[in-house]
Amino acid sequence: MKRTALATLLIALVLWTSAPGTAQARELIVSAAASLTDAFSDMEPAFEKAHPEVDVIMNFASSGALYRQIEQGAPADVYASANPKWMNKAVQNNFVAEDDVAVFARNALVLAVPPDNPASVSSLNDLTKRSVKSIGIGTPETVPAGQYAKGALVGADLYDHLSPKMIFGESVRQVLDYLVRGEIDCGFVYRTDAVKAGKDVSIVAEVPLENPVTYPVAVVLDSASDEAARKFVAFVLGDEGRALLEARGFKAP
Repeated sequence: MKRTALATLLIALVLWTSAPGTAQARELIVSAAASLTDAFSDMEPAFEKAHPEVDVIMNFASSGALYRQIEQGAPADVYASANPKWMNKAVQNNFVAEDDVAVFARNALVLAVPPDNPASVSSLNDLTKRSVKSIGIGTPETVPAGQYAKGALVGADLYDHLSPKMIFGESVRQVLDYLVRGEIDCGFVYRTDAVKAGKDVSIVAEVPLENPVTYPVAVVLDSASDEAARKFVAFVLGDEGRALLEARGFKAP
């Protein structure tokens, strides 16, 4: 009698674990620019609630570093960049299809300082003052915020002059951390990052740019979860995704 009961229990357990509702969720790897950390972290549970069959794994870093990962064969299903440069490279090298690329958000680059503003910075021209000894900037070769900042400084004929003062960050969030900890006199970050920091950072100026800060997203061509990846991109572009982006300070494209 005991053996019969045990056998019945084992059969029931096998049937339960093999039921559709208990199947292991398919992993979806989303490689997204560091400045999207908060917005996409908000999207993760919202998307999973709508698609319980998908387990979203977020991978945040600078857009250039993420592109290099994809180039070197690291798994990724969705790529979201903080500027067109790296997405264009992904298109040119057949990692994403040009027709799949969609711009989903805009941002602004700002010059920010610690709350006490020890170097009395109020504009780009103030960066030449002796009181300014350290300027945070994302590495222009890999960090879009750094690329935008360099372009603005070159346009103002300031970049070469200010280079000795520059402290380079591996992502825009690293520059933000420097500001929050008061380790630099000022730094270039996105408006959304400065807003996130609250009272720990003060915006002194919006940086004029030749090209606006835009965020493109696309499904990676060799995605192991193509259907889920397309659903995630649709979510980002849809009303709920846009609302979550706007709640974090991003603007519609």
